[in-house]
Amino acid sequence: MDKLTPAKLTDMGICPTCYDKENDHCLYGNMDDKILYENELFECFLSNNPRAKGHTIISSKKHYKDMMEIPDELCKDVFVFTKKVMKAIKETYKAESVYLCSMCDGPMNHFHLQLIPRYNFEKRGCKNFVKEYIKYEEDKEKIDTLRKILNYK
Repeated sequence: MDKLTPAKLTDMGICPTCYDKENDHCLYGNMDDKILYENELFECFLSNNPRAKGHTIISSKKHYKDMMEIPDELCKDVFVFTKKVMKAIKETYKAESVYLCSMCDGPMNHFHLQLIPRYNFEKRGCKNFVKEYIKYEEDKEKIDTLRKILNYK
């Protein structure tokens, strides 16, 4: 059998994020070292396939395909928290700005927000959402700083 990929699962009508969580992180790998914050409703972690240093994802734990499906209280909590994370990323990584993007393109999408830092040496604008991926490099000091700001562990 061919290796399952997020694209193949989506084509099969299966949410890759939910599948990954239900199957011991077989798609994206264990993210424990990248978790910045979590509670019973959502989690926040550094992207293992970032577009910039500090690229962060906030994802609902329960499957919702997009923002229109999440309960109002969760929506409020996620966006208030997102604002706090954006400030923490900007401060910790010395970014000039932090872009917010929601990639919700169908029923097998799993609601998540992407926070992509833009640095002063980069051009402004929407091309930052599709800039080349970079290699993830763990920066324990920055992870610890973000966890402290976000009151995690």
